[in-house]
Amino acid sequence: MKRRLLAVVLSAALSCTVAQAQNAPGPTVFDTTSYGLDGPATQGGLLIGKAKPNSHVRVNGQHVPVASNGTFLIGFARDYDKTWVEVSVQSSDRSNTETRSFSVFPRAYDIQRINGLPDESVNPPPEDLKKIQFEQRLIREARAQRRDATDFDAGFIWPVEGTITGVYGSQRILNGQPRAPHLGVDIAAGRGTTIRAASDGIVSLAHENLFFNGNTVIIDHGLGLNTVYIHLDKIAVRQGQRVAKGQTIGTVGVTGRATGANLHWGANLGDLGIDPQLLVGPMMQR
Repeated sequence: MKRRLLAVVLSAALSCTVAQAQNAPGPTVFDTTSYGLDGPATQGGLLIGKAKPNSHVRVNGQHVPVASNGTFLIGFARDYDKTWVEVSVQSSDRSNTETRSFSVFPRAYDIQRINGLPDESVNPPPEDLKKIQFEQRLIREARAQRRDATDFDAGFIWPVEGTITGVYGSQRILNGQPRAPHLGVDIAAGRGTTIRAASDGIVSLAHENLFFNGNTVIIDHGLGLNTVYIHLDKIAVRQGQRVAKGQTIGTVGVTGRATGANLHWGANLGDLGIDPQLLVGPMMQR
């Protein structure tokens, strides 16, 4: 039976001011005798670990199940409040343990003010709350999947090309009212522009007309890592469908709470929002 895989969630409640992904440090890459790690060790970052199969991994003392091929994932919340992380890897027979600590870099975040939104989209009326709660449950269920798969090994690409109008971590002020930080990147593009799957995976949600998100697709890339595509005009995939990196999954739209044609692209490790810009290189305009 395949082991159930859970992604580690490292979160905290530090309030900080913030910046764009370009201000985050480059990848942290190192190899030890027991394991290797690759990725940016920063708030909003994702580390991909490679250990021997059946190894026992702990991050800051918290158990992290390992995939059948030895892969494990470590994610850092927007407000991760430690200046370090400790990773311990124990051999399958528990005869040897290797522990290493290294720095986790803080980031500074902007404040983004968006005005002119319909009041009902900022302060939903009571009759819409039941619909919103149902949709939130659908999203949680899609993100809760933990496949023993590493489809993300295919790497990531930008799902659409355009102008970046919103970045990860920004504190949102909607119609003058503080709201939750923005945990994704907004890319403005013409309505009907093709949206591509950022990496290989399986569609865990394909749903139209969500209250806030509009037409929405979530792709499960394995080990709890998933990407979300919001405000689509049209959806071109179905739930349960396997997709390849670069495959068309829909088109850019203005559905849900959107002020113009754009794609909100997000990434999550389980319920933990990470920065999708840190999964890809600079956007290459065609």
